[in-house]
Amino acid sequence: MSRFSIRYILPAVLCAGVVGVLARGTFAAGESAIALPKPAVDASLAAAPGQQTAVVAGGCFWGIQAVFQHVKGVISATSGYSGGAAGTAQYEIVSTGTTGHAESVKIVYDPSKVTYGELLQVFFSVAHDPTQLNQQYPDEGSQYRSAIFYGSDEQKRIADSYIAQLDQAKVFKDKIVTQVVPLKAFYPAEGYHQNYAAEHPENPYIMRFDAPKVANLRHTFPQLYRAQ
Repeated sequence: MSRFSIRYILPAVLCAGVVGVLARGTFAAGESAIALPKPAVDASLAAAPGQQTAVVAGGCFWGIQAVFQHVKGVISATSGYSGGAAGTAQYEIVSTGTTGHAESVKIVYDPSKVTYGELLQVFFSVAHDPTQLNQQYPDEGSQYRSAIFYGSDEQKRIADSYIAQLDQAKVFKDKIVTQVVPLKAFYPAEGYHQNYAAEHPENPYIMRFDAPKVANLRHTFPQLYRAQ
């Protein structure tokens, strides 16, 4: 069963099959997180405060958004869609997997407090599994693919270099499948998707797949974690 099926079922009437999957721990989202090495190629911390943007995709945008909302230096994290056209940037259509969109998160950050490479270190370490092709745990389809949508040549250089660094070091059992593609547009998701993990902490999906990611951020990167 996909997350689309799970999302709108209240916990009290959640189907027995899904409850069984969640209880047995068939999908170990975030449980194998490790502190990956820092990017060998990265931007330097800016001398003065400012704002820059990063856009990434890695499965359900609820969890990705939740992780980066807890990263020091991040000003905002917004769930949305990237990779397709404006006319199809709607959840019900994107969920068909035919629009070219990926569920994405737009991260606005202060480059004087956190670097683009550090954001990618968090992305690959605790936010998702970059070796799953068109899937993240129970969610299947190209809309759940792993992707970095770069907004500059520097972002592309840092992302490409870091993926090559991690693959060469064999930090994952399988090869990284994350796409590195230019950002053409980002479309914010519907309002009910924003801050979903924070506002629905008792949702079974959040408890099983997204809360562990935030916990791993706190444990693995205490220097980057913030409670609020």
